[in-house]
Amino acid sequence: MELSAKGSQVRLERFIAEAAGAEAAAVESIALLDGGAVLENWAVEVSIRGGPQAGRHRLVLRTDPPASLPESLSRLQEFAVLKAVFEAGVTVPEPLWPCADREVIGRDFYLMRRIDGTTAGLRLVREESLGGDREALLERLGRELARAHAIVPPRADLDFLPMPEPSPALSSVAKCRAYLDSYPRPYPVLEWGLRWLERNAPEATELVLAHHDFRTGNYMVDGTGFTGILDWEFAGWSDPMVDLGWFCAGCWRFGAYDKEAGGIGSRESFYRGYQRASGREIDPAAVYYWEVMAHVRWAVITLQQGMRHLSGEQPSLELALTGRRPAELELDILLMTDKPRVP
Repeated sequence: MELSAKGSQVRLERFIAEAAGAEAAAVESIALLDGGAVLENWAVEVSIRGGPQAGRHRLVLRTDPPASLPESLSRLQEFAVLKAVFEAGVTVPEPLWPCADREVIGRDFYLMRRIDGTTAGLRLVREESLGGDREALLERLGRELARAHAIVPPRADLDFLPMPEPSPALSSVAKCRAYLDSYPRPYPVLEWGLRWLERNAPEATELVLAHHDFRTGNYMVDGTGFTGILDWEFAGWSDPMVDLGWFCAGCWRFGAYDKEAGGIGSRESFYRGYQRASGREIDPAAVYYWEVMAHVRWAVITLQQGMRHLSGEQPSLELALTGRRPAELELDILLMTDKPRVP
C-alpha cells in the first residue's frame, strides 16, 4: 500500500488524531526518506487540532519494506526498545505511537519525532565540518552507548528479546552458520571465519541491551555535533563489547582506516567516554574478537541483502551492489584471523 495515496493518508490522519487524543489531524506532506537499507522511513508533517499535542509536528513513520532481514525486530518490538532507551536517557528520536492495525497503511508501523542532521557515513568521514569536534563526538557516543548498556535483563517490557544461548558469541556464530548452510553457494572463507570465532569465543560475563548496529551511519549529526542514535531494529541482549567491536570494525570506517573509531577518530576518546559513563573495563582482546565477528556478520548480511534483490521480492540496484561485497570482507577476515588465537 502506497503511503502517498489519499486513502492511506486519510486513515493515517484518523490514527494520529486518536493516538494524540486530538479533535483532528491533517497530514500536510509525506515523503520517503533516503537511506534505510533495511526499513522504510517516511518524513511526515502533520498538524494536530485540539488535545495535548495540538500544533504542527515533524515526524518519521517507520515501517517494513516489501522484504526484510530475518534478524530484524518487528516494528512494534523496535518501538518498545526505542521507548526503553529513550526513558534510560539515550539521545534518540522521541517514540510517539505504535500501530498494529494493518488497515491503516497495510503494515505495522510507528511514529517518532524527526531529528535534524545527517547519517551519511561517507560525508561524516570526509567533511570535517560535520559533527563538531571529532574527539568530543566520540566521547559523547561512548557515553550514549553506556546509557543503553545500563539496560539489563530481565525486563518485562522487553520480554520478547531472546536470551543468547549458550552465549552471545556462540549464538551469533550459530545464526550466521545457519544462513550460510541455506545459501545456494559456498563461502569457504566465511566458514573459516566462523570456525575461528567458535574456537576463540569468549565466555559471557554479563548481558546488556546491545544496539547490534552501532556505527557511523546510524547516528545523526549536524554542523555542531551529535543529535541522536537511530536504527534499533537489531537490538538484543548481548555482551557489551559487541557494540564497541562493531563501531571500531574496519568495515565501518568508510575508507578512513587510520581512524579506528568509526572512521572519525581515536579509540581512546570513544573508550574514555564509555568507561567513564559505564564503569566497565574494556578488554581489547574481546573487542578484537567482536571486530572479527562484525566482518563475518556484515558479510552474511550483505548476502541476505543481495538475495532480497535476486529473489525478486525487492528489486534494487543498491541491494544488488551490496550483495557483491563479501569478497572485500573475506580478505579482511583472512588478515584478522592469521593467528590461531585472539591477539
